[in-house]
Amino acid sequence: IMVRGACPAVPITYRLPMASAQVKSAILLAGLNTPGITTVIEPVPTRDHSERMLAGFGAKLDISTGADGARVISIHGEAELTPQHVVVPGDPSSAAFPMVAALLVPGSKVRIDNVGINPTRAGLIEVLQAMGGDITLVDERIVGGEPVADLIVKHSALKGIETSPDIVPSMVDEFPILFVAASLAEGKSVFRGLEELRVKESDRISVMAKGLSAIGVTVEELEDGLIVHGSGGATLAGGATIAAELDHRIAMSFAVAGQNCYHAVTVDDVSPIATSFPTFEDILKNLQAQH
Repeated sequence: IMVRGACPAVPITYRLPMASAQVKSAILLAGLNTPGITTVIEPVPTRDHSERMLAGFGAKLDISTGADGARVISIHGEAELTPQHVVVPGDPSSAAFPMVAALLVPGSKVRIDNVGINPTRAGLIEVLQAMGGDITLVDERIVGGEPVADLIVKHSALKGIETSPDIVPSMVDEFPILFVAASLAEGKSVFRGLEELRVKESDRISVMAKGLSAIGVTVEELEDGLIVHGSGGATLAGGATIAAELDHRIAMSFAVAGQNCYHAVTVDDVSPIATSFPTFEDILKNLQAQH
């Protein structure tokens, strides 16, 4: 390949073919040093941490809603950014695991401090509350431009639910642990619009379906989701070794599921958990989980 010279960057307008906060953020970051206005259009709103932080550092962003309801984010290029003191709230995707564990294990009451409750990330809390989960938000506040609260979670009798595909972007990483919650709920739960889960660290729909079936849960795998028939709170059989496919969220989900099984659940490799939650096992132990 012969390169005769660097081509000047030009601004673009890009419409996301599917919801992806990562792709959106990559384009916005590229637009920082591109003369002119770079625009990203997302048909379904995704997590907005990048927009909040870029604005906090001094970038000029325009955010509006298009005629078709799509979210339009424009960034003015060649931005001059200024240093900031950044306070990062607790990750709601990590909080999801002790939260669901507390809901499922009888007698539990757990307080989880400093959890980010950005509306573009808090879908799991909304869904679990709709299922009957006793989750109370206390001391709601703004930290580093992000909404934060402490969560008090108590054991609850959950009911099955059918989620709307519209909520997927606000909790896409939390569906594996939500499948576990649905496994102990009363009745059938239907989850659709989850195509993105097939291209995560693993095919999370397929891997979760196989693993849940192995521990005694009745599931129906769909092209874009999963149907889970809950036990109504009855303890699951367990007694299986789960191939987590090197996926940290799969491994943590079955560690939580194992707390509600007659026979031990073994996860083949828990080392990938360090990818996102290196203290996960210690936290479970401190909560008196059986390990």
